[in-house]
Amino acid sequence: MFYRKIEDKYIDPFTDFGFKKLFGQECNKDLLLDFLNELFHKKEGRIVSISYLNTEKLGIVENTRTAVLDIFCVNEKGEKFIVELQKAKQDFFKDRTLFYSTFPIIEQAPVGEWDFKLKSVYIVAILNFVFDEDKNNPHKYRYDIMLSDIETHKVFYDKLTFTYLEMPKFTKEVDELKTHFDKWMYVIKNLKRLDNIPDKLRNSIFEKIFAAAEVAKLTPEEYMNYLKTFYAYNDWANCLATAKREAAAEGRSEGKAEGKAEGKAEGKAEGLAEGEQERLKLQQENEELRQLLAKTKSS
Repeated sequence: MFYRKIEDKYIDPFTDFGFKKLFGQECNKDLLLDFLNELFHKKEGRIVSISYLNTEKLGIVENTRTAVLDIFCVNEKGEKFIVELQKAKQDFFKDRTLFYSTFPIIEQAPVGEWDFKLKSVYIVAILNFVFDEDKNNPHKYRYDIMLSDIETHKVFYDKLTFTYLEMPKFTKEVDELKTHFDKWMYVIKNLKRLDNIPDKLRNSIFEKIFAAAEVAKLTPEEYMNYLKTFYAYNDWANCLATAKREAAAEGRSEGKAEGKAEGKAEGKAEGLAEGEQERLKLQQENEELRQLLAKTKSS
């Protein structure tokens, strides 16, 4: 008998498995198409069709970046879209998105003579954190970036677009959803914690995403892969927590050695304690997942 432990009714889009199942499978391509149209129809017009591309073209190797999840696709006009979900805050994240945008630009260069005319490239980053410089603007959660003149603010080049969605800032409840974009933001952020599809979200697109996200409908292989997603991320987060704990301990030692103020030392001690608690929690979660995987394999 297949053993299930996850109690959520719906999968978590903020996991590699959940993100790829809902937006990266051919059978759910209409969901990604609807999402992209909602983001870009005012600028781009309606996108008719999309085709998935291999993320290896972006220099991305499978299982090497557990905190960043990517989908690479092209529309009927040859314009490229990179859609990624960033689970955790990362230094130089904007630099990284700029770096990845260069791959679909460079690959447009043909062999032989070329006039340098390019197709548009769009980068969509769904963030589970808020940039430090944006924390004082709690009501703005969507940022659309293009190259523009600093003085006039006039767009200089409109074929490279970065769209950042800071999900923690989106706090609307179901009865506050006004637009289709609102509904998309709500579903991405809240799907995992919901028990049923709200009446306000009942249309063909959202009914399909809720149906595709049901944990109970996963095959044993899919369920195992979903568990492994948590396992991989917890391992990554555990390493991060350990690094923070060690850094706090080192800073605490240096603080004592340099005779820093008592209040600062106490703050470092508190940080050390919090880091240790986080590490133990993640360690316990990993052990539970290991036991669950072992039971599943033996069933």
